[in-house]
Amino acid sequence: MYYNQDHFLLDSGFFGWLYKLLTPIEWLMTQIMVFFHKMLTFMGMPAIGLSWVLSIVFLVLVVHGCILPIYIKQMKSMRKMQAIQPKMLKIQNKYKGKTDPASKEALSREMMALYHENGTNPASSCLPMLIQGPVFMCMFYVLSAIPYIARGSRAPLGAFTKETAQQFAKTSAFGVNVTTTFGSADTAGKIVIAIFVALMCTAMWFMQFNNMRKNLPRESMQGQQYKMQQAMTWFFPIMYIFSGISFPFAVLIYWVTNNICNMLRSIWQVYSFPTPGSPAAEEKEIRDHHRENKRRKNAGEISLEEEQLQIAQQEAKAREERGFQRQQPQRKKRKK
Repeated sequence: MYYNQDHFLLDSGFFGWLYKLLTPIEWLMTQIMVFFHKMLTFMGMPAIGLSWVLSIVFLVLVVHGCILPIYIKQMKSMRKMQAIQPKMLKIQNKYKGKTDPASKEALSREMMALYHENGTNPASSCLPMLIQGPVFMCMFYVLSAIPYIARGSRAPLGAFTKETAQQFAKTSAFGVNVTTTFGSADTAGKIVIAIFVALMCTAMWFMQFNNMRKNLPRESMQGQQYKMQQAMTWFFPIMYIFSGISFPFAVLIYWVTNNICNMLRSIWQVYSFPTPGSPAAEEKEIRDHHRENKRRKNAGEISLEEEQLQIAQQEAKAREERGFQRQQPQRKKRKK
């Protein structure tokens, strides 16, 4: 829907204004792609062909690498937020139904003090999305604009001069030119593009399915809301099928790489930072238990089970020494 042989629709209207603001990011992305292309050709790869495809892949990996530290910080912040949830509810219930300015100010003050004491920030969970959104919008824009630069119907963009764009436009992968769409491809090309669209949608579906299956608290896995979430797990991947067949093959290479990276990152998140009360959290508790026992065994220490047994024996011995007798409370002497 964004493609016309003579006019690039993303350069007009609201999108044109938006992408104009993002020009510095677009410029940087073209520089990174061309840098990797030069490195790969320096290593002996042909200037036209796989070197450009790998440049797209490496660009995605660079972006994900830059976002990963922020993403890890977000996960740690979310775990802290989940840990203080009972205290947050207690404060909110304390001022429930109170609409006067003094109560609102006190609620805000106590919540901010709670965040400060526990080193949490509710806004931190939005930071990766605020960074990732514009970055990947620009990646989509750059890869979509290159065919127009090659034809001379659009001005050069960053490191992509007309000559560089023409070199890129001659690239083919798996027998499909990177500027080809599903509609303009031959039968073999349509099959390859369909496979890439399927991979793109499957990675997205599995990421959502894995989160639904393992990373939701068990009490949330029921009711109408859960059924709606299950339906959305299928809705978005199916919706992307219709978008994917209209994209140039270069954009599909980007989307497949990006979705696979998102899927792997999500699997790692569920494994390392599961939601409390979820099946993934239960599995992590078992793993941590086995890992701690292994560490103790290597260090010559007693296992967790033996430690718990010792504690139970000490408590039993203490009760026996007290003779199982409950100490009666002492009455205070009254003053005469």
